[in-house]
Amino acid sequence: MTSVSTPGVEPPAPPAPRRSNTASPATKGGPGIRRVAVASCIGTTIEFYDFFIYGTAAALVFPTVFFPALGATAGTVASFATFAVAFIARPVGAVLFGHFGDRIGRKKTLVSTLLLMGISTLLIGLLPGAGTIGVAAPIILVLLRFAQGFAVGGEWAGATLLTAEYAPPGKRGLYAMFPQLGPAIAFALSSGTFLFTGMALGDTNQAFLDYGWRIPFLFSIVLVGIGLYMRLAIEETPVFRAESSAADIASAQDPAQKRTLPFLDAVRFQYKEILLAAGALAIMFAFFYMGTAYLTSYATKTLGFDRPFVLLVGIASSVVFGISIILSALYSDRVGRRRVIMVSCAFSVLWALALFPLLDTGSPVAFVVGMMVTLAIFGIAYGPCGALLPEMFATRYRYTGAGLGYNLAGVLGGAIPPLLAAPLAASFGGIAIGIMLAAFGLLSLVCTAAMVETRDRAL
Repeated sequence: MTSVSTPGVEPPAPPAPRRSNTASPATKGGPGIRRVAVASCIGTTIEFYDFFIYGTAAALVFPTVFFPALGATAGTVASFATFAVAFIARPVGAVLFGHFGDRIGRKKTLVSTLLLMGISTLLIGLLPGAGTIGVAAPIILVLLRFAQGFAVGGEWAGATLLTAEYAPPGKRGLYAMFPQLGPAIAFALSSGTFLFTGMALGDTNQAFLDYGWRIPFLFSIVLVGIGLYMRLAIEETPVFRAESSAADIASAQDPAQKRTLPFLDAVRFQYKEILLAAGALAIMFAFFYMGTAYLTSYATKTLGFDRPFVLLVGIASSVVFGISIILSALYSDRVGRRRVIMVSCAFSVLWALALFPLLDTGSPVAFVVGMMVTLAIFGIAYGPCGALLPEMFATRYRYTGAGLGYNLAGVLGGAIPPLLAAPLAASFGGIAIGIMLAAFGLLSLVCTAAMVETRDRAL
């Protein structure tokens, strides 16, 4: 497979042997890299916990609390439309935070994203419902959801760069796996907090709708404090420090030389990689949405399962989700990122067509299998992409390029399905959602096949 770099412009970094001896001491797997890996995992867990509790609340309580006048179906559509707003905001956050991440460093930028996410989530937990402040409630909710998406848009690339740029050669998939585990842990935490809150207050009790759902949002501020402590304790990556020093020396030698904007460089030199990454990961986001948000709503409203059962299935599925991330990330160090992601794309096409006929049998076992397999297929692609995207882009705009590719995939696969799923199911049944997901799977398969392997590329 030939490179996708545009002729006549700067290509991505050339491949280098995996067992290079040029790694700095900080990148040889000692206490430093382990501390960075743990800090990245905790940070992404907190940010995705905040992200997930919104999705769970959108499925379970937001139609009643913020959109009571619209009725059941329209209220669900409106609720998931606010869920999709975050995916629209993510590329904007990727550009802005990517700029600062490429200019002032990964660590400082990640502290900012964590604070923004924590404050936005806390304010959602304090927001009065439509019954109290009327139409202002959903408007403020949309703005706060946009802020959440804005923060996550800058979070993912920085967290994966921290571990990928510290990782020793040949083990980048292993160490970049740690921030990828954040969503699996966060999904278990979000489902668990809603489950225990519902059990404590009475799952169908008015107290749960009035204030019980707010407890997971308010609890997030404790997690944010832990995340800040961890992130402030780590150092900037050696790769970024070396790049920054080289840029400073070049500027000192030639004062007329100006550093161009990372966004412009990423688009100019590697726009094809950005677009291919967006297409390749689109099905990953589509399955992410299906497994963590829509199936929760579908199970309670269409299949009639009670809320505690659905949340327990979510917790169990997060274990399967995490295992698939670990195995696929480790395997990608052996056979390559591209090959592992192509397996996920191929499985997704077949599973998308089988999922809703299986769910519509109404069997609890079928729902358990449907949730677990959906998240497992997502995890197979998600594990390797923590190393793949950083490997695709040059250091001076790596934060921006990786963030753009990842978050454009979020718009394509994470924003469109939430808007189409409920109307498709109402008009044509669940199989229509399966056909839509299969189309995303085919798109991702084609884009992944067009990518080059990056496993042996030096950062």
